[in-house]
Amino acid sequence: MGPRSAGRRDRPPGFVWYAAYGSNTHLVRLGSYLAGGVPPGGGREYPGCRDARPPLRSVPLELPGRMYFATHSPVWAGGRAFYDGDAPGGGVRARAHLLTAGQFSDIVAQEMYRSPGADLDLGEVLRHGRARLGDGRYETLLYPGDVDGHPVLLFTAPWSSGGAEHVRPSGIYLRHIAEGLAEAGAWDLPGIAAYLAECADGAWDPREITALLGR
Repeated sequence: MGPRSAGRRDRPPGFVWYAAYGSNTHLVRLGSYLAGGVPPGGGREYPGCRDARPPLRSVPLELPGRMYFATHSPVWAGGRAFYDGDAPGGGVRARAHLLTAGQFSDIVAQEMYRSPGADLDLGEVLRHGRARLGDGRYETLLYPGDVDGHPVLLFTAPWSSGGAEHVRPSGIYLRHIAEGLAEAGAWDLPGIAAYLAECADGAWDPREITALLGR
C-alpha cells in the first residue's frame, strides 16, 4: 500500500498519517512518545504528548527510495534510521499511524530532544511536499501523498544517504523495527529480516535479525 498523490493543501489538517519507518513502527515503542516513559531497551525517558491516546489506526505503507542507518543514538547505542526518497532501492517498508496534527508535532519535538507543547506549522510541507524546520537530523518534513483522505507525513535528515556515514544499528533498535513491521501484517518474517539486513548494508545477517525476535 502506498500513498496516493494529491493536490497540495492550503488548510491545516486535523489528522495526519505519521509514516514511521524506524523504531516507531512498533506500537510499544511509539507508546513512549505518546504516553511518556522509557521504551523497552531504551536509554531515555520521554515526556509524552499532550494527547496520549493511541493511534486511531495503523496501516502498512510502502514508500519509494531507501532506508539507511547513520549518526549515533545515545538512546539505542547505534545508528538511527533515516529515509531518502530519492535514493535508488527496492522501496521502504513503513507503518502509518493516524494521529492528530498536535500529536505529530509533539513526536517531532521529542525526536529532537525538545519539550512537546507547540503545534508545527504544516503549511509549507503540505503546499510544497517538503519543508525544512531546521538543521537537525529529524527536522526535514516530507509529504508524499494521501491515504484515505488524510496527508501522509514523515520526517528525516536534510542530507542524502550518499552524503552520510552509515552506522551499524543496535540489536534492540532493529528488534523494534522488525516487531513493528511484523505487527503491520503485510510482510513475512524472512522478508522483513532480509529487508533490514539490506538497509543495514550487511552489518547484520538476516538470520541474526530473525534471532533477535526469538523466532
